[in-house]
Amino acid sequence: MFVEREASVGEPTSQERRNIQQSDKRILGNVVQCDGARATISAYAEDAEGTVTGLWTVGKMISINLGATRTVGLVYAIGKSDRAWSNEGQNAIEVSIELIGEVRDGAEPGAKPVFDRGITTYPHIGAIAHRIRSRDLQAVYDLAGRHSITIGTLSQDEAIDANIAIDDTLARHFAIVGTTGVGKSTAVSLLLRKSIEARPDLRVVILDPHNEFAASLPEYCVKVDSKTLDLPFWMFRLEEFAEVLFRGRETVPEEVDVLRDLIPAAKNLYRNPSSGSYIRRGSDALTADTPVPYRIADLLKQIDERMGLLESKNDRPTLKSLRTRIESAASDPRYRFMFNSRLIEDTIHETIGNIFRVPNHGRPVTCFEMAGMPSEVVNSVCSVLARLAFDLALWSEGRLRLLLLCEEAHRYMPADPRLGFAPTRHALSRIAKEGRKYGCYLGVVTQRPGELDPTILSQCSTFFAMRLANEQDQAIIRSAIADSSASTLAFLSSMGQREAIAFGEGVATTMRLKFEKLSREFIPGTAKREQTMPAEAGDDVDLAGIVERLRNVPKPQQAMAFAEVVDTGRQAGDPDYRKPPAPRVQPDDDFDLRYGLKPSTFGMRQQND
Repeated sequence: MFVEREASVGEPTSQERRNIQQSDKRILGNVVQCDGARATISAYAEDAEGTVTGLWTVGKMISINLGATRTVGLVYAIGKSDRAWSNEGQNAIEVSIELIGEVRDGAEPGAKPVFDRGITTYPHIGAIAHRIRSRDLQAVYDLAGRHSITIGTLSQDEAIDANIAIDDTLARHFAIVGTTGVGKSTAVSLLLRKSIEARPDLRVVILDPHNEFAASLPEYCVKVDSKTLDLPFWMFRLEEFAEVLFRGRETVPEEVDVLRDLIPAAKNLYRNPSSGSYIRRGSDALTADTPVPYRIADLLKQIDERMGLLESKNDRPTLKSLRTRIESAASDPRYRFMFNSRLIEDTIHETIGNIFRVPNHGRPVTCFEMAGMPSEVVNSVCSVLARLAFDLALWSEGRLRLLLLCEEAHRYMPADPRLGFAPTRHALSRIAKEGRKYGCYLGVVTQRPGELDPTILSQCSTFFAMRLANEQDQAIIRSAIADSSASTLAFLSSMGQREAIAFGEGVATTMRLKFEKLSREFIPGTAKREQTMPAEAGDDVDLAGIVERLRNVPKPQQAMAFAEVVDTGRQAGDPDYRKPPAPRVQPDDDFDLRYGLKPSTFGMRQQND
């Protein structure tokens, strides 16, 4: 809107004028009130010809000309003081803006404008307000040379790209929040694609509870589900193993104490089959948490021997109950990825290499599909993966860059400490607090930030806030944003599809953007929805197939993806155990030298030459 005033003498400087022949009637309004963070502009709703224009709208940016600098503000409220509209003459309005920073021209002629989030000179009464020009808008969101990627366009001006600093976004963790159906998963898929292109050395592990990301990243992703997962039970720590045995219920301390004593003995029997009794030897002693193989048969044998002791008469009910739990878990088809017969071998290098893509063979993303897994298995597996991710990044001395992406993160890290699985919470908290020092990053995706552990959320330095309707969730996001941009979040409940408000270390200043539109085949969940199209009239539902899945009875398989079939009649450690030599993939130079993962020493005490 260009309001013509008789008293106006035009602009004090020519820096706002885009064209030398441009009229001086570009004044939108004048400042009539200002404090440290906000200002009020007096203007008219109509232009000089009396036509109502839409230049004054909520969400637009304007600049206030102060001569050498231009103060940038965001319109967050518009109103008339008398709450009345007149069709005769012009209607005076009051425009409330939030001060964001200031733009100044470069020292050299033709240099780009420079934006500063701080304000050195505040607008004075009567200062002239203009519609912000494109060069100034680009300066506001300029990343000052940081390594950036383009993820969309500005909602303010679709001709300007929305860029984020990818290194700061990853290294200091990020969070994507938004209600169901606003495009969170699509935004995650877009960010992953852009991140992998910008950082080819990045490895990504996705905890996918809805089995939808593998199809959206076909050229980058390796899918792992309950049938192809190969995670040996001996790689679980004691509390993680107990979570599986007790099926998520409260553990019995006496039974856990028995496991703490007998698991090291079973590990010693695997290492030294003829040693008989277990002997502690100082620093070489094994613990229940040491990632060393052992056999379930040896563990059950130790329990039977303890039950046969005369002094264990009072402990027999506890030992019998523990034995039943172990046998039940080992025979449960849902836990076959833990208790497969091949897992009695020391396969820690193959397991970790397959899960964390070392080497990656052109596919740096591992997608763990959790749908269909029991909750206690999900809790334990997430705990193991988070713990291993941090340890790998730590012991590789920063040469291995890992991103752990948690979809529906409130399931693993609930705000209520009585809910969830404590080891999973501790492992993820460790990544959030210390991971960036060693190259282990965390990505959090949730539709209920109010139910997420505030410690985890506070460690995320970059936020992408999409539409949120819940007042509690909006309050959580308001507490994380800077005070100078708080009014931006007034749009949280009314943003459109693919729109987000980005703020934090990954952007220059708070930015409202619209994500790029992905091709249909790259949108998570599209392939699944196409496979489950409504049945035509007359088609019957395959009830037998549904019941078979419900019972979770596995069909005979030739081989698992990461495993091989072995003779179950003999066990490793038996005197007559002989296994045909299998071709072993020798770790290449990329495995040994670039990432510092020594197969002979990982998870075990170093041996002197």
